[in-house]
Amino acid sequence: MTENNDKLLEDFFAEHRQEIADNGFTRRVMRRLPDRSNRLAQIWTALCFTLAAVLFVALDGIELIGDTLRETFHSLLESGSQADPQSLVIAGLVLLYFLYRKIASLA
Repeated sequence: MTENNDKLLEDFFAEHRQEIADNGFTRRVMRRLPDRSNRLAQIWTALCFTLAAVLFVALDGIELIGDTLRETFHSLLESGSQADPQSLVIAGLVLLYFLYRKIASLA
């Protein structure tokens, strides 16, 4: 019964279809919509990211990360634990992936 009603409705609307003149309405509406890319937000994000990168380099962030990694591996070797190189590579790749996802979510 529902299929019959659907068919009747489709037939009715197909027979009584009317085109309504647009007269430029769609174009005017599209021009008044806000710009999808918010320029101020993009500029602010780029400015903050640049500032963060400059501060990272200026405050010796690269050297601090290198020192921390060196001390971690040194203490790992001194404690007698055996570090599997494959596990270290996988851990590094996972950390790089999380770093990439975090940066991508900020942009």
